[in-house]
Amino acid sequence: MAFGLALVISLYMTPLMRAAALRFGIVDRPDGRLKNQAQPVPYLGGLAIYLSFLLALTATRRFDSIEVLGMLLSGAIVVILGLVDDLGVLTPGIKLAGQVVAVLALINSSVYIKLGFLNPWMAIVLSFFWLLGTTNAFNLIDIMDGLAAGVAAAATAVLFLIAAVNGRTTYAILLAALCGSLCGFLRYNVEPARIYMGDTGSMFVGMMLGALAMNNSYTRRNLVASVAPVIVLGVPIFDTLFVMYVRFRRGLPVFLGSPDHFALRLRKWRLSTRQTVLASWAATIVLGGLAIVMMLSTTTAAIVILAGIAVAGLALGLLLRRIDMTL
Repeated sequence: MAFGLALVISLYMTPLMRAAALRFGIVDRPDGRLKNQAQPVPYLGGLAIYLSFLLALTATRRFDSIEVLGMLLSGAIVVILGLVDDLGVLTPGIKLAGQVVAVLALINSSVYIKLGFLNPWMAIVLSFFWLLGTTNAFNLIDIMDGLAAGVAAAATAVLFLIAAVNGRTTYAILLAALCGSLCGFLRYNVEPARIYMGDTGSMFVGMMLGALAMNNSYTRRNLVASVAPVIVLGVPIFDTLFVMYVRFRRGLPVFLGSPDHFALRLRKWRLSTRQTVLASWAATIVLGGLAIVMMLSTTTAAIVILAGIAVAGLALGLLLRRIDMTL
């Protein structure tokens, strides 16, 4: 029910937000460098995702958990932050400060990594950087029609399956609502996109997925599976690390916009936009499947799978780096 309600509300609200963005001039304009769409595309898709997520939860779940309330509070913070940023008002420093406030609100609501072999303070520190990382990873990957929303929807479906099988009902409902919101938005975001999620949506989705991923159940069979959230969210994490590495090697600021993303390199190589996006969705599903296999395997098998993923990621990074983006 949470998925269905979120899907229907998102399908209804996304065109409304598109009309509102066009009316008030909240659009992403081509700049001839990184933004090469044929005409201005409205933002505010992220607001449709957030509102459909919130309304679906209101109808299907009592807000009687401090963790749920913390997620909704932090989600509201990043949505407001992203909305102001989409209007072109915020500096990177202020945006980062706002993200820190949202992350601290989550941690203060007892939403942090809970692994018995980790010192509590170490778990909190790791949670802090993990949440900041996932929030900005989805912000970075939102560079192509349907890419960020589709990857997020695929990852959410995998995390929902894990939560449902392990009896994590509250998290399963949250993930179902988020997946429905994303699928409804995707109807208008696939190529050619009629609306973008903007920073409003990418930061909200990144923070929610980061929080829901790190609080799922993974380690019943082996402790190596504690890295399963990293595998499930492997596509945006890979892109973030790859972009940081390439920009560092080129002597560019890490947060400076540049055409270094894996998706842009695949498109420059020989894939179309749609093929690149579909490949990214497929990669997320495959990685999610491997994460589930790791959870069900022995420690030795989980280590082998993890090593194979790491080697494959490194090899892909080296191949992508060879693609000349200067022409």
